[in-house]
Amino acid sequence: MTEALRHFNERRRHVLGGMGDRWRALPRWQRWLTLLAGIAFLYYLPFLGDIPGTNLIIPGLDWFRTDSIDAGANWAGVLFVCALYVLVAIGLNVVIGLAGLLDLGYVGFYAVGAYSVALFGSAESPVVRALQEQFGLSQDWAIGWAICIPIALAFSLVAGVLLGWPTLRLRGDYLAIVTLGFGEIIRIVAKNSAWAGEAQGVPGIPGPEGPPSADNRFFGLLDIKPWYWLALSVVLLMVLLVRRLEHSRVGRSWLAIREDEDAAAVMGVYPFKFKLWAFAIGAALGGFSGLLFASRSTFIQPETFNVQLSILFVAMVVVGGSGNMAGVALGAFLLAYLPERFRDFAEYRVLAFGLALVLIMLLRPQGLLPSRRRTRELQDRAKEAPVNVA
Repeated sequence: MTEALRHFNERRRHVLGGMGDRWRALPRWQRWLTLLAGIAFLYYLPFLGDIPGTNLIIPGLDWFRTDSIDAGANWAGVLFVCALYVLVAIGLNVVIGLAGLLDLGYVGFYAVGAYSVALFGSAESPVVRALQEQFGLSQDWAIGWAICIPIALAFSLVAGVLLGWPTLRLRGDYLAIVTLGFGEIIRIVAKNSAWAGEAQGVPGIPGPEGPPSADNRFFGLLDIKPWYWLALSVVLLMVLLVRRLEHSRVGRSWLAIREDEDAAAVMGVYPFKFKLWAFAIGAALGGFSGLLFASRSTFIQPETFNVQLSILFVAMVVVGGSGNMAGVALGAFLLAYLPERFRDFAEYRVLAFGLALVLIMLLRPQGLLPSRRRTRELQDRAKEAPVNVA
């Protein structure tokens, strides 16, 4: 059985490799046209199966929608979560996939971004109430959502630097344990601090149009499509920026550190500096994701940011393909979409998730869509592995 699965995996890899070669052989204008068509399809997804502006439907496509089953989740809401998780996976891929640092506490940065917009943007937060009393402001006063974005990014960056400065001299399992503790520290501090709302959380978190209200024209409480389009636009922008960064001197330094930190140091790369860069940039993307999550939810509490969510973030990167943005995006989409689409099998969700991870680690250890560089690394290591002679 194992040999049959491995043979199937080899044939699949050969087919995918051929598709990649054919794609790279296409003229540039054809690749750009295909890319633009793909982006247009992503913006069309909330209407999947329907033709906007008409009563016509496209047979078969509605099967993929999560609201096509009994008690299914809102389709646009699921797409928003998928886009949010893709943004998280892109940020975590900078840390794990590019720099080679195992971060099990990434949910801490996610929480920092969420609490930043909650504490400074909600008129019901303890921080805003204290500012109202201190400066004699009206009870409706709060910092605007747009101003909360740089605040969340700044706090997330500082959190990444504060975590990375004393811990990045550690490696492997030791670093993973420390980062796991960081994620729990953020949750416990928020749960026991009066200024963070304690266990009750913080309600009334604003969105782009201000405090949550049914009267909001675009970013309201019922129509989630604008939230998905906003998250998708942020994802596309971050993909462009991270891609440019990956091919810069900083990105090449990350890859050198991931492959062999000691050799990179000998060649003039300062590992601590570039690892700290990776932590800070990954933290900023995680904080931005948390801000979007809190703005859409309008309410957050500490128990939302638990260890299970952090492990799920890591699984997205591992399953999709560490080091490849398309791969981690695929992993994030699958882990967010499949549980909602197949709610009828909710009692077997954990079992299916575990079996899928085991099969991927056996048949595709580099992930579903790994980077070409990562694939070559694993192949070289397999050739270098010592062979026991009886």
